[in-house]
Amino acid sequence: MSGETRILIVDDERSMQEFLEIFCRGEGHSVETAGDVPEALLWLENDDFDVVITDMQMPGGTGLDVLRAAQSESPETVVVMITAFASTESAIQAMKHGAYDYITKPFKLDEIRVVVDKALEKKKLAAENQSLRTQLGAQIRQRAMIGASACMQDVFEMIGKVASAKANVLVTGESGTGKEIVARAVHASGERCDAPLVAINCSAIPENLIESELFGHMKGAFTGADQNKPGLFEVADGGTLFLDEVGELTLALQVKLLRVLQEKTIRRVGGNTDRAVDVRIVAATNQRLDEEVAKGTFREDLYYRLNVIEIPLPPLRQRADDIPLLVQHFVEKYSEELDKRIDCVSKPMLDRLMAYEFPGNVRELENIVERAVALTTTCTIDVDSLPPSVTQQSLATTEFKIPSEGVDLTRMIEEFEGRLLREALRNSGGVKKRAARMLGISFRSFRYRLEKLGIESERGTEG
Repeated sequence: MSGETRILIVDDERSMQEFLEIFCRGEGHSVETAGDVPEALLWLENDDFDVVITDMQMPGGTGLDVLRAAQSESPETVVVMITAFASTESAIQAMKHGAYDYITKPFKLDEIRVVVDKALEKKKLAAENQSLRTQLGAQIRQRAMIGASACMQDVFEMIGKVASAKANVLVTGESGTGKEIVARAVHASGERCDAPLVAINCSAIPENLIESELFGHMKGAFTGADQNKPGLFEVADGGTLFLDEVGELTLALQVKLLRVLQEKTIRRVGGNTDRAVDVRIVAATNQRLDEEVAKGTFREDLYYRLNVIEIPLPPLRQRADDIPLLVQHFVEKYSEELDKRIDCVSKPMLDRLMAYEFPGNVRELENIVERAVALTTTCTIDVDSLPPSVTQQSLATTEFKIPSEGVDLTRMIEEFEGRLLREALRNSGGVKKRAARMLGISFRSFRYRLEKLGIESERGTEG
């Protein structure tokens, strides 16, 4: 396991307690001891352990009391029982209640070593299984990282350079550009690829809960904290923690995050002990953090801790050459998911997508293609499967200013209409019926407008 493992030894025999403590410390573990059940319960209330080794029969209670307390305070803790040979029945009974294993006195060092190692391995596997379930859910949702444009090749090259470095990474770019995909690529390409990658969206969790999510909490730390809970830093120990929208953290949380990055330790909410963590941070933001630093809403020292290596992601409008590749990928993906046979995308549809600005970037393109695949009833996706936001020019986002001397409204409308007609002809390769479909009007109406504005003589085919 990555990081220092913590073991609690509970035994009323001082010689046995000291023997187990010396042995476990010699194996490289951090050890605490208790001489009776009440003292053990106090430790479990205020701290968290990977393994508890407890005697069965003690003053003030039994090993079953310790087991129940461990299960209540920290269900991830693995409990091992120590029992005299004559009391093996009670140890077996404890296993039925959730104890991992038992050791009978007298025992050899190899016996205790094997049991402790197996107990730690069980805890590690449980944590890894939880991490894999989390990552699988994210992988099902995530988009592929695709791009042949020069700016995306720069991104791929940067990922390759930083993947095996230990430095923190800041991924910047507009919403929908694929910042989490970059974070996963950095993790998967580096030395930590076999360890967990844990993601959290800092803007999606209420302010009063995010500290507990990041650093964990102890039982009773606040209303609803009915058991000890490890935070995401602990879950990601040895791996990577992806902090999406890190610019949304409050200044108070920024101070605590900075301390973790400096000290490489965390303290759970309501706890009184520090825990060492080995975590690489990949953060992401759609804000200009340098501007937020200048405004005083983001700490300068934290900014430089996070922004050791920056990977800027270009918006989709700056990499339009990648749109056909992305469209092909998403068509294949959603054709399979929706059990449809889609052979291709029509040229007018692709032309319209190439001309669109994509304020929502790759995420918006994926949603548009998913919608088109769902709506189409033929083997070819055409313009009629696109949403109005793509097929029609939006005037709502255009800023108009009327000069003091006024304007000729009729002339302005005709000029704007003429630009739209010419643009549609260009995007359709001069085929007027396709151009008409792009503008959402009939072919007859399109031809009338061309004649009215004197564009009819321009090159084009009826097609």
